[in-house]
Amino acid sequence: MKVIKIVFLLFFFINCNSSDSEPVKTPYVTIHDLNIIEGNNDNKILDFKISLRESFSEDILIKYYTEDGSAFQNLDYNKSEGQVNISAGKTEVSIPLEIYSDIIKEGDEKFRIRFSSEKVVEFSQTEAQILIQNDDSQLPYDMEDYSTPISYEGWKSVWADEFDGAEINKDWWVHEIGNGDNGWGNNELQYYTEVSENSRVENGNLVIEARNDSWNGHKYTSARLVTKEKKSFGYSRIDIRAKLPFGQGIWPALWMLGDNIEQVGWPACGEIDIMEMIGNYPSTSHATVHFGTDFSSHKYSGNSYNISGEMFNDRFHVFSVVREVNQMWFYVDDILIFEFDTDDTQGMSYPFNQNYFLILNVAIGGNWPGNPDETTQFSQLMIVDYIRVFEKN
Repeated sequence: MKVIKIVFLLFFFINCNSSDSEPVKTPYVTIHDLNIIEGNNDNKILDFKISLRESFSEDILIKYYTEDGSAFQNLDYNKSEGQVNISAGKTEVSIPLEIYSDIIKEGDEKFRIRFSSEKVVEFSQTEAQILIQNDDSQLPYDMEDYSTPISYEGWKSVWADEFDGAEINKDWWVHEIGNGDNGWGNNELQYYTEVSENSRVENGNLVIEARNDSWNGHKYTSARLVTKEKKSFGYSRIDIRAKLPFGQGIWPALWMLGDNIEQVGWPACGEIDIMEMIGNYPSTSHATVHFGTDFSSHKYSGNSYNISGEMFNDRFHVFSVVREVNQMWFYVDDILIFEFDTDDTQGMSYPFNQNYFLILNVAIGGNWPGNPDETTQFSQLMIVDYIRVFEKN
């Protein structure tokens, strides 16, 4: 009987101690978003701090990696990936992040840093946003990039817009306003305006600015300028020196349509895309022609050009088309990238032996580039230094 009582007391004692013991705590890691001023001299090392709500009896190992948003690794910040240890008894650790500084005026930019742990850890948030606030004033372009001459042997200059005046020349250019039919036929999102916030002459350049500000029920605004019924061109060489915008959903274009579009419609009038770019591939430009008797017979042909180690936003490039009877050549910085003639029409008629007018625009969203997302940085600028047109003597 005494043995039974002793066993019972031991069982009771063990149970009491077990129920009264402290439950195992889960480490709680606190993470915050952070803002930083970019600066314009040396790169900055940002000590990004993460902390425990209270110290823990064991080391806590935290993994992390950075991820692009509207800020890009190796352009706006240095990619970082690894792990940090919050030692037992400690409550804080820092992750060094390098932020690139420059003197170029641009929008505020964001990137993310994501966190995880193989142990059971509770995070206040598993990712943090780093906002790089721009504090620069210098315009984001210069005049030292690729350029073409003002004359060619055997050719004569017949028209040019150097954008040297105080405003856009209304004798040459017309603003097309609105969102067009079905987003200009491509489900585009922007509303084109004629206000100076979206298009203007500035420092000897035409600036077309795509913005995420509302207008007439549309989330984005931009500009579309045409020379229709003002200026049109036949067999010629056209050089357009421009710096291009970039970002998911951004769609800049330098292109032409046939003067007879009102009579025969598209694509029978022919379309000449001297340059198009979809902004999530900022190192690739496209030269394309469109043709066919009607929409159901629409055909196109073209080629792309890639630049290595940079974006078309980094510097000016010259996009050119040369047209002669029954044939065309397309160039980027005088490098031939595409040629087209009557043998390439896939059984359709060749519509390109007529006069064409110019179109300059920056679309936002649409069938080809898709819509902007959280990585898209606004505003975006297409900057045109000059347009020069030459005909053979």
